[in-house]
Amino acid sequence: MKTFIKSKYALILLAVTLLISCETDFENPNSATDEQVFSSREGIFAATVGMRQLYSTNGLRFIIETPAITTREGGITTTFQNMIELEDGGANLPNFNSNVQGLWFNLLRVMKLSEDIINATPTIELEDGTASGLIAYAKLFKAICIGGLSQHYENVIIQTSNDNQAQFVSRIEGYQEAIRLLNEALSEIQNNLISDEFIDEILKGEIDLENSILAMLARFNLFAGNYDAAITSANNVDLTSTSVFTYDDQNFNPIWNRVIQGGAPNFKPRDNFGLPDSFVFEGTDGRLSFYLEPDDATNQNQLPIEELKGFFDAIDKSIPLYIPDEMNLIIAEANLRKTNPDITAAVSAINEVRTDTNDPLGINANIPEYMGPLTVSELLLEVYQNRRAELFLTGMSLEDSRRFNRPQPSPASQVFSDERNRNFYPYPDTERNNNPNTPDDPAI
Repeated sequence: MKTFIKSKYALILLAVTLLISCETDFENPNSATDEQVFSSREGIFAATVGMRQLYSTNGLRFIIETPAITTREGGITTTFQNMIELEDGGANLPNFNSNVQGLWFNLLRVMKLSEDIINATPTIELEDGTASGLIAYAKLFKAICIGGLSQHYENVIIQTSNDNQAQFVSRIEGYQEAIRLLNEALSEIQNNLISDEFIDEILKGEIDLENSILAMLARFNLFAGNYDAAITSANNVDLTSTSVFTYDDQNFNPIWNRVIQGGAPNFKPRDNFGLPDSFVFEGTDGRLSFYLEPDDATNQNQLPIEELKGFFDAIDKSIPLYIPDEMNLIIAEANLRKTNPDITAAVSAINEVRTDTNDPLGINANIPEYMGPLTVSELLLEVYQNRRAELFLTGMSLEDSRRFNRPQPSPASQVFSDERNRNFYPYPDTERNNNPNTPDDPAI
């Protein structure tokens, strides 16, 4: 009986995969309908596993790779046109660039699946703690996707539309919607504790749901300028806990797949985490050896590149949903940006990152405490430098570059000395050609 149930579950997961992979409107009489997938315990579980899998493979690939090239975290090592266009940057980055399209499209696919799970869960007979877990989990992923869009586009969609009439809101409204969803998710699991069934079937010891929600609340409150709320959420995260996306030989680590597989990389990491020489890292900084393997090489545009390590150098390496010390860096930055800055609290949080020797993910700077000027401007530079090292290839570099007021990019392409070559991405032509509500593209 148990074997039959597992087989049935696998078949439903396959049906879900077919649903979320479909890019045409052709009807397939042999594939499951939405109604069939979202009408049973097995179906909703398979859809939830499929949502996570879609984000952790396709979604993460684009959310890490795309801004990495734009902000010089990575240098291209391929002749593929999409990567050339990204590294060239400038005002002429085309709407049909496959990374610009892939970032937008895959996050919307995950959003749609999360919305279907949220809507379907109350209609299925489930334990209260299973239902609360499913709804909270889906709201977490929807919030992550809205936040991911808000990091890269001036205006975003916060509710998908089957008739291509989705409305756009500003990116700050996007962050506010992500925060609303996360607060609802937190209330769900606090009012109805998640069940053992949900923990065993969905979380599988990989995702700490409550701490993940709190971490995303800290992140998006910071990005939205809600500094006290960001500090509160960050302080509530258990820094000994982790949440990771796992991979195997069927579902590849997406960055390994782009950088290591077959010895034909699409990009490689830049020296100094892509920062200009004015940012100096101590040679003993453990984050250098964690993420980078020194290599005296340059790419086709003469940008210095290294070999990649960290979470990305094996097919089955896990990628964290968040880095624990991101919380300390959020606390530091938020205390500096408050109306009445708290220098002491900021320095204390910075030192937690600099002196770390027991990070649960192994990212240990292990360098002396901060000894520089105790001014807001200098401390913000220290936070920025530590974010680039600690949070390397996490998809936040473009948001960070703008937020810390790093030099504006040139509208011209191929200005490889620019710290970033875009402020926001243009809207994909796949959206513009189908949705009349699509806004004008940003100038740069």
